[in-house]
Amino acid sequence: MTTELVTASEGVSLLEAQKILKLSKKGKLPIVDSEFRLKALLARSDLIKTRDYPWASTKHTSKQLICAAAISTHPEDQIRLKALVTAGLDIVVLDSSQGNSSYQIDMIRHIKENYPALDVIAGNVVTQEQARVLIAAGADALRVGMGSGSICITQEVMACGRPQATAVYRVAKFARQFGIPVVADGGIQNIGHIIKALSLGASTVMMGSLLAGTTESPGDYFYHEGQRLKRYRGMGSLDAMEKGDAAGKRYYSEGDKVKVAQGVSGTVVDKGTVKKFLDYLKTGIQHGLQDIGSKSIAELASGVASGIIRFEKRTASAQLEGGVHGL
Repeated sequence: MTTELVTASEGVSLLEAQKILKLSKKGKLPIVDSEFRLKALLARSDLIKTRDYPWASTKHTSKQLICAAAISTHPEDQIRLKALVTAGLDIVVLDSSQGNSSYQIDMIRHIKENYPALDVIAGNVVTQEQARVLIAAGADALRVGMGSGSICITQEVMACGRPQATAVYRVAKFARQFGIPVVADGGIQNIGHIIKALSLGASTVMMGSLLAGTTESPGDYFYHEGQRLKRYRGMGSLDAMEKGDAAGKRYYSEGDKVKVAQGVSGTVVDKGTVKKFLDYLKTGIQHGLQDIGSKSIAELASGVASGIIRFEKRTASAQLEGGVHGL
């Protein structure tokens, strides 16, 4: 039991608290008020995380982790956004299947007029013209993809969309001129797809089905034919539309009497905790870059842009040869 308790007073700066923790050689530093009531707790592990992950926070005074939230482009979401900003929001994602709309343009302008320090990830887009409109409105980043997700059937039902690799390459090439990063949203099924997306110009990727089977994802596990599964549904599926208005708002169909599905529902196999799975993905990407000969994602992108790293078309025979065969 500790008899010599080292504490810091409420209002102490993060830098001062870290110095006290280092000098005391304790594992924890309680932050107390004038009546000695516990108000916060600083741990030595926090110092290690701050050292190892310097970009996890943009607030150097508090080291508060970067926080993002998604909203739709309806007028009532302006009220929700105000509450989110008050709570300390850093990034807002405008969630829409078709981002090149007057609703999203108006929302971007509203955000930039009222919260200029807030970063806006707009989209989704698949063409350079769509990207141009949102960048001109004030978007700080773009999500690229339409109908390419594993549970999305927009391209089939609506005949609207674009092949994901082409969309990412074209939009990223255009957005790069303005310093706007691109998020590849859809079609990511394995590590190889992540590397392809990064090579095509994406700064990061969105992973739906790839993370849907993890312990931390929404939903309960169930067993079917000896496999541990978890349900996974698209926001455009009839299942999602019937259970709430969030899916309807995303596709501007909340008031429609007849629902037209743009997604499906299914199941995914259990992948365990996301902590171990993300380490697996990270290590796989590192090996991919190593085999390509790039030391970083930025070097990979510049290598593709300059023509040093090239894509080659694979025949059906080459694709068969590149997978498991002959067993």
